[in-house]
Amino acid sequence: MGLRIQMLGTGGAFAKKYYNNNALLYTGSHTLLIDCGVTAPASLYQLGKTWADIDAVLITHIHADHVGGLEEYAFQMKYIYQRKPVLYIAESLVGPIWEYTLKGGLSQDGIERLEDAFEVRPLREGTTTTIDEALQVEIIKTPHIEGKNSYSLYLNGEIFYSADMRFQPELLEDLVTRRSCRKILHEVQLIGTGYVHTTLDELLSLPPEIQSRISLMHYDDVMEEFIGRTGSMEFLRQHEVYDL
Repeated sequence: MGLRIQMLGTGGAFAKKYYNNNALLYTGSHTLLIDCGVTAPASLYQLGKTWADIDAVLITHIHADHVGGLEEYAFQMKYIYQRKPVLYIAESLVGPIWEYTLKGGLSQDGIERLEDAFEVRPLREGTTTTIDEALQVEIIKTPHIEGKNSYSLYLNGEIFYSADMRFQPELLEDLVTRRSCRKILHEVQLIGTGYVHTTLDELLSLPPEIQSRISLMHYDDVMEEFIGRTGSMEFLRQHEVYDL
């Protein structure tokens, strides 16, 4: 069985309709949660899933729509399922996620550092990490907020999953022409100026052979108004399961 993906949410940071852009990645024997935002617990509940159904979580960066559900995840795994969850995260984010995001809420009852709450498995740029026999991940640093690290993912050497990122046409072209990328799951900002995100107009400026590989996610709640206006690119939908 190949990789499959199910979006817990497909919206941006302030999404109310489509929830935060988080995903479940299935290999057949392993379930990886990509990011765990504020809306992740509600979305899992709607799908009839529990935290125990997840084998590991991978965090791309530490904004609340990508990490806001981690406190609940850690506490439920500790007190209900008596298991320390596996956390994949870039080396550069290990300190910041504890000091600036989780420490205030998780520090109690023997939890004094990130490693007390999670089985931390740091990821290093330029290195491919085997998460499951059917899933290898490489993190790629991509620009989002000045001075804050954010990492997109390259899955099995052929699928690009973008974190929040400013437009990077050279990277996308390199992945397609030199690194055999056949599928791109890309964030898109539909309205406003893309100061820290990639806009639809920018993606529409890409060559057709790249656009044809792109599925759109992390979009505004007005997505329905843009159906038919995205060229060959299609929107990923919340809770639907897609073969990759």
